[in-house]
Amino acid sequence: MTTAFTPYVKAHEQLPELASRAVRPQEMEWEEIRYPGCKVKTLLVDPQSGLLTALLKMEPGAELPDHEHVMIEQTYVLEGKLVDKDGPDAGLEIGPGEYVWRPAGSRHSAWTPDGALMLAMFQIPNKFFDADGRVVDLVGHDWETKWGKALTG
Repeated sequence: MTTAFTPYVKAHEQLPELASRAVRPQEMEWEEIRYPGCKVKTLLVDPQSGLLTALLKMEPGAELPDHEHVMIEQTYVLEGKLVDKDGPDAGLEIGPGEYVWRPAGSRHSAWTPDGALMLAMFQIPNKFFDADGRVVDLVGHDWETKWGKALTG
């Protein structure tokens, strides 16, 4: 039995367990996250395993601050450009039709000089490091409380 679901898609609730889940992102609302100019459409999330797939939209100049890729992260850029601001690949630019994956344990911040639309796939969501010492996920939940059990299995 899967614990995966697509938030806010009521039609899925009535489907048999093994039925395919068609997701129509064009019918979904963008959700604000805690970083200015950044929004997501969550296509799939599994709270038990940590698996997360989302469309990520970043306005021109928006930044995803200091974060660690806890497990492999994959990003396919649909529009615009994603640029590593710092970290081991500072200056790396990924543009439309390009794909990047980040190894577990890598850490950096990234930004979009002209804005971007990306498909992001996480084995487990990233850890974001706040200036006050808190470690949170994209929406501001305490990372360990929300995702720690997925990492330890």
